[in-house]
Amino acid sequence: MNAVMPTYGHPTVSFERGEGAYLFDTEGRRYLDFAAGIAVNSLGHSHPHLVAALQSQAERLWHVSNLYNIPDQVRMAERLCDLSFAEAVFFCNSGTEAMEGAVKASRRYHAVNGHPEKWRSIALESSFHGRTLAMLSASKNPKHLDGFGHPADGFDLVPVHNMNALRDAITPETASIIVEPIQGEGGLLPLEESYLKELRAAADEFGLLLVFDEVQTGFGRTGRLFAHQWTDVTPDIMGCAKGIAGGFPCGAILATGAVAETMTAGTHGSTFGGNPLAMAVANATLDVLTEDGFLDAVQQSSAALMSGLDSLSEKYDTVLQGVRGKGLMIGMIVKEPHTNAALGEAAREHGLLTVVAGQNVLRMLPPLTIGKTEIDEALDAMDKACASLVSAGHG
Repeated sequence: MNAVMPTYGHPTVSFERGEGAYLFDTEGRRYLDFAAGIAVNSLGHSHPHLVAALQSQAERLWHVSNLYNIPDQVRMAERLCDLSFAEAVFFCNSGTEAMEGAVKASRRYHAVNGHPEKWRSIALESSFHGRTLAMLSASKNPKHLDGFGHPADGFDLVPVHNMNALRDAITPETASIIVEPIQGEGGLLPLEESYLKELRAAADEFGLLLVFDEVQTGFGRTGRLFAHQWTDVTPDIMGCAKGIAGGFPCGAILATGAVAETMTAGTHGSTFGGNPLAMAVANATLDVLTEDGFLDAVQQSSAALMSGLDSLSEKYDTVLQGVRGKGLMIGMIVKEPHTNAALGEAAREHGLLTVVAGQNVLRMLPPLTIGKTEIDEALDAMDKACASLVSAGHG
């Protein structure tokens, strides 16, 4: 057995360098990276502004811990608050940590405000909030929970877009409602704005906190800095990670002041969260994301890619049955008996990297910096991938 635990199967490709939207393997072959580390490499590979920020910081200070003030952490928090609903930010290292912290914050808020009985969270079917035991229990995917004992208590699941079921699930013990504005692992399913508004109204009516999981949708992925900014709905707490630092490990919990003030000294912590290296790269990433016209360009690229994929869906209607998503978070719905894995493998054979998701969906999560050349190349590769499945006699 390989010395690395086989939790990721048996990868057959090894990459040695990246440049922009491209990866190069150890044999010199070039791939167009429309996986982007699963929506992480938001500015592509080796972006010069991020490289310069990391190199400069690495020469000065790597790590000190949160026992001391970290100026770039304060700067990043202030910038995020200026750009969002939040009044305070806690930095961690990953999406699942951000969501665990968000749940802790929701429970703590009610306890401090005289309602310690409020500790349960309502989540949605087909959701995904991370791989820790608690976050697996929040999603209750049997495949992910297999072999790990009984799910952690405290989470109640309801169907998507069913307000009757959600309201029926609210009890005196309910503290929060947790949702992804677009379900990523669950199949690139955007939640309807009317539904999000009803969730906000229900939370306000019953004194609950609304928690958004924007781990995958945040930091420009949908063409706005955060996906919920396409709507008039704001959460009380939000978990972020993935694209926040363009590939450097980083996560964040954004919260209103009312929530943040209950998270007093000792209630939460992280050894590495918000350290100088992470904050240097996160601030550099935010520099680029907030440049004039950057997110407009993401929306334009999204429209071009969506249009091309819609055309492919019509051309190969025995392989694809539609396209959905938002911004550069796009899912191709694969038609049975074909599988998303088979289509993804065919795309890789033609030099295009993608990511599978639930409901037999194949994801495209390219760097936000892509342009017409990369989009045309991706569409050509996907055209050839679909054709190969048809020519194999399955469509």
